[in-house]
Amino acid sequence: MTIPHALAEPRCIWPAAATLGEGTLWSQREASLYWVDILGRRLHRFHPASEARASWDFDEEISAVAERAHAPGLIVTLRRGFALFDPSGHSAPQYLHRPEPEPATNRFNDGKCDAQGRFWAGTMDFDCQAPTGSLYRFDADGRCTKHDEGFAVTNGPTWSPDGRTMYFNDTVKGRIHAYDVDPGAGTLANKREWHRFARGDGFPDGMTTDAAGRLWIAHWGGACVSCHDPLTAQELMRIALPASHITDCAFGGPGLGTLYITSATSGLTPAQREAEPLAGGLFAVPLDVQGLPAALFAG
Repeated sequence: MTIPHALAEPRCIWPAAATLGEGTLWSQREASLYWVDILGRRLHRFHPASEARASWDFDEEISAVAERAHAPGLIVTLRRGFALFDPSGHSAPQYLHRPEPEPATNRFNDGKCDAQGRFWAGTMDFDCQAPTGSLYRFDADGRCTKHDEGFAVTNGPTWSPDGRTMYFNDTVKGRIHAYDVDPGAGTLANKREWHRFARGDGFPDGMTTDAAGRLWIAHWGGACVSCHDPLTAQELMRIALPASHITDCAFGGPGLGTLYITSATSGLTPAQREAEPLAGGLFAVPLDVQGLPAALFAG
């Protein structure tokens, strides 16, 4: 597997001081990067060509975002479930489905669409301790299916380029799991531990896949994004960042050659906040690799 290289140092393009930055999504039709501040209850959009910024406030946590294929706007995960939201309009988000039963102490966290237009997302314990989180698949026809459970904190998923392997993080346990996928049926099988973070290297947070199938994983508490071989999980490179809590990443920009990276201020001590003035910012780093376009929700 070819070892990738950065073409420049990471740059903070939006020093937003987000409480919990996450939810990176490159919109090809808007040439913009969407991302969220989950605990700040805000959706952000950054247009690199003009450096224009826009933000929307929500009444509850917003944690993941995908564009719709056949209609304007977005599908998002809010605290309790899946909803539609159109940034160009002035209406409130419209809930589509709230999975039941979910503990009151749970909320949705990370999520993405697969190539067939199904939105996969996980729930987690607000306190990141109880193993009450689950992995759901939400289809365009409104069906919602639970595929796994027993997580304190969920992150991901991401897929191999052929869509036949899905990776999903059990963050608190430091594990990245792989599943075999039947792309047509949307079913999972053969769950196994694909990689485990070494003690002291942070916890696996959000992640993405490039066109060669390599995984790029954000390190909560590890101040970096690492790149891994999809077969062996061997680390190929890492991008060091000036913030302890790195939360998510997505490829975007011309040719999908820029990695956009989110971070968080949540959980930092006052001394860490002072030492990390860019914590909670949105970062960008150009690479000599190409990402994959974000899949659209079929609904």
